[in-house]
Amino acid sequence: MWTLLDRYLFKSYLKAFAFAVLIFTMISVVIDFANKLDDFQEEDIGIWQIFSEYYINFIPYINILLWPMYALITVVFFTSRLANTSQFIPVLNAGFSFRRFLVPFLMAATVLAGIHVVAAHYVVPNGNKERIKFENTYVWKHDGTSQTNNIHRYTDFPSTKIYMRFYRLKDSIGNDFLLEEHDGRQITRKLFARQIRWKERPNQWTLQDFVDRRIDGLDETLRRGVLLDTIFDFTPEDFYRRENLKETLNSFELLDFISKERERGASNFRLYEVEYHRRWADPFVLFILTIIGVAVAARKVRGGIGIHLAIGALIGALYVFFSRFGTQFAIAYDDYPVWLGVWIPNIIFTGVALIMMRFAQK
Repeated sequence: MWTLLDRYLFKSYLKAFAFAVLIFTMISVVIDFANKLDDFQEEDIGIWQIFSEYYINFIPYINILLWPMYALITVVFFTSRLANTSQFIPVLNAGFSFRRFLVPFLMAATVLAGIHVVAAHYVVPNGNKERIKFENTYVWKHDGTSQTNNIHRYTDFPSTKIYMRFYRLKDSIGNDFLLEEHDGRQITRKLFARQIRWKERPNQWTLQDFVDRRIDGLDETLRRGVLLDTIFDFTPEDFYRRENLKETLNSFELLDFISKERERGASNFRLYEVEYHRRWADPFVLFILTIIGVAVAARKVRGGIGIHLAIGALIGALYVFFSRFGTQFAIAYDDYPVWLGVWIPNIIFTGVALIMMRFAQK
């Protein structure tokens, strides 16, 4: 039965959460604006453009990123107030068990988790397209990552594979280029060039000092030359990608991107798998931290809210540590399942939450 107390706790949790979002949003915007003010001034862009193209998308992004921490702080603060004003003990004396007391908190966490799922999978990535486009244009103009040494990838899986010993992004030149084509049974073509240079769009390249060997059963043809203009199914952008690309893809686009990168033999697709699994793991954290927060703050202690908030901050820091450790381990080791690396903090802290429930105020 949904009681008056349940409605009070449910509404109070959501109101306190909304207040925390408001406060931390203002703090985040002020800090971010201060850090980027010099870049904004250099580009001579107006306040309205900054707000409409950047901050209107930055606010959902930063909030979803910190959503679980908001929940922990809100629960600890609100429950600690109940405990320190001696409102919690009468509730338990009235026949409410600790688990029953948790119900309205978990219902509120369900609402927040639902919002988080929709936002993390679709709303925020779509907003990030504009936010990151703005950042790449006006702030991080020269930041990006390029694969430069020993490049192996498929351009048409599994029939066509390329290799380059070295690739230089600034002038789109690659050294020791090799292309291999297969018919499923044997190699049908090997094209080697000492140097490959991107010429023009869409995909035109110039080969220098090339050897083109074609194999058809027992027949073989060999062609050598100094220069050759040809078309390949790749562009310079395939060897250059900003790290924040994963943030601009909604979950459908992300899964499609991961599939294509796997087929092309790219080595960085696990980074994108981490992003996909994180979008499912983070909403679950809301339930875990809600339980932990109530269990910590429900007991009245000397020091009151300050002690409870300190414990909550410690728990949050430990969660972030385990989260970073798990994801980095998943990226670094190919035999290690990506989903397990992302979910390890949740598994560990679920155990912590169950233990703390057992020893919570009765």
